[in-house]
Amino acid sequence: MPHHATVTTSTLEIGYLEWNAQGERTAILIHGWPDSPEGWSDVAERLAQAGYRVLCPALRGFGPTRFRYAETPRSGQLASLGRDLLAFMAALGLQHPILVGHDWGARAVANACGLDPAAGSHLIMLSVGYGTNDPQQPISLTQARNYWYHWYMATPRGALTVEQDRHAFTRMMWDSWSPAGWYQEKDFATAAAAFDNPDWASVVLHSYRHRWGFAAGDPAYGEDEARLTPAPRLAVPTLVLHGDADACNHPDSSAGKDDFFTGPYHRQLLEGVGHFPHREAPEQVAAAILTFVQR
Repeated sequence: MPHHATVTTSTLEIGYLEWNAQGERTAILIHGWPDSPEGWSDVAERLAQAGYRVLCPALRGFGPTRFRYAETPRSGQLASLGRDLLAFMAALGLQHPILVGHDWGARAVANACGLDPAAGSHLIMLSVGYGTNDPQQPISLTQARNYWYHWYMATPRGALTVEQDRHAFTRMMWDSWSPAGWYQEKDFATAAAAFDNPDWASVVLHSYRHRWGFAAGDPAYGEDEARLTPAPRLAVPTLVLHGDADACNHPDSSAGKDDFFTGPYHRQLLEGVGHFPHREAPEQVAAAILTFVQR
């Protein structure tokens, strides 16, 4: 069973789950949207059994994580997620952990490495292709259709849905992004509890609106944004895991990214897996991570 803990940074009180506190190496697993740290449990257990200390923090606006000050903008811009991860690592005194992220979490770990090339020993991204933070990026019509919820949240009606009907809205993503029948009711209930954070709606709406240039960013992250746009080339050994049945980020969206990496880079498609590989195929995901980092 994981241990529940909290750590303080300059901006946040970050809640996190921890497995195997005495592990010799550390792996940080970052959840995505709409999800929670508990989604990593099956993968975390396997990594802990392999000797790793495993930490799963809640992103800003999710679960037990709280902003320390009322005046801090409730920004969800992607640069802030990378900076939050670096602050989390610094607060715990972590040196070169393995960084694993899904969806928003994949953007967080990649951005952390973009801001600090020595941040992690390895980078593993699930369900997201690197270099896809830029609002000017080319996207196919298929992917534009998949992003309907991005465009919807840019409207007043979408904002009301996020604020007032968040559980039904996020369940729609769970029901449509992966093959039918992949989750149990208790799994969604646990994740959805993390969306009751008082800042969840503000962070989510700002994240998607800022991503496409519909909202201004927090000036506190201006320097970071400049360093991350265009996406910097990375030397950290990187693995991308993408379900070939992902109906949110089409598998093609993570293809052809080799030129972004000067170090070892590998991309693996997971057959029959949708947008939540760590939940749908935890044994396969854990094995892929362990094989990659031990190579």
